[in-house]
Amino acid sequence: MEESRLCSWPVVRSIFAIFQWWSFNVAVIIMNKWIFQKLDFKFPLTVSCVHFICSSIGAYVVIKVLKVKPLISVEPEDRWRRIFPMSFVFCINIVLGNVSLRYIPVSFMQTIKSFTPATTVILQWMVWRKYFDWRIWASLVPIVGGILLTSVTELSFNAFGFCAALFGCLATSTKTILAESLLHGYKFDSINTVYYMAPFATMILAVPALLLEGAGVIEWIRTSPNLMSAFIIIIGSGVTAFCLNFSIFYVIHSTTAVTFNVAGNLKVAFAVAFSWMIFKNPISPMNAFGCGVTLVGCTFYGYVRHRLATNQLPGTPRTPRTPRARMEMAPLVNDKIDDKV
Repeated sequence: MEESRLCSWPVVRSIFAIFQWWSFNVAVIIMNKWIFQKLDFKFPLTVSCVHFICSSIGAYVVIKVLKVKPLISVEPEDRWRRIFPMSFVFCINIVLGNVSLRYIPVSFMQTIKSFTPATTVILQWMVWRKYFDWRIWASLVPIVGGILLTSVTELSFNAFGFCAALFGCLATSTKTILAESLLHGYKFDSINTVYYMAPFATMILAVPALLLEGAGVIEWIRTSPNLMSAFIIIIGSGVTAFCLNFSIFYVIHSTTAVTFNVAGNLKVAFAVAFSWMIFKNPISPMNAFGCGVTLVGCTFYGYVRHRLATNQLPGTPRTPRTPRARMEMAPLVNDKIDDKV
């Protein structure tokens, strides 16, 4: 009976969904790092712009041509009043991720990215004055401790890359929080999100990329020995970035929230291990331990958040010390959109 359950179609579909999500995620990270390190194409704004263009085209094809996913209609005024501000933060988030990837190893960048739950809770507490159950704060301790240990023991530490990754966490948290208010009333999936935001992000980033990196890109084209293969890799990273968004849509609909949380943290470990095998960046034992503590902390945080969200039923009485309007048992964190490109 147990064997037939393990071999059932929903289980097989979940395993396949997780595997293809991992594959696209690691492929995007490795290709981007390869572009910056091996191809010596040190232009993160241009790489991000290529990703946005490929994602815009891909989302249009999937929704308008192939009709795999129905288009969620958005009023014209809402596109500028709601979608555009989200696209701006979305653009900053992706650019900071690529900038950090240029300066620090994949293992360090992915570990810092795991700090996002903590930045989201802190932002909601400081800026939006929301209060959380003590168990949420306790679950953040191993995440913060692991990040600190990893940062102190990182052998390839770069202050600029570290700051870019840290501010990228803040951008991700801001995007998640703003989505709750700006996109209220719209039930976006990952494909529709890219369909609306990627063109705006391209428009926002195109001029800065041209002004800041245009001359460097032209010089790189003139001096690059293997131009055609380099172009294939750069465009391929953009196509893979869109495929990652489609894979997120598939895995969300094929797994439970708990499975998604655990798989997301294992994905980080998989990306760290795979990138180390390719780039051979030095990792000390304490650094690896710090990364492990962070991932365990993220898994524990996801478990606590899930339990609180499950137990927080409508009409549940609050303690007299905490007004209903100020208490949020589970923080607003949507792990499902963190990997969007």
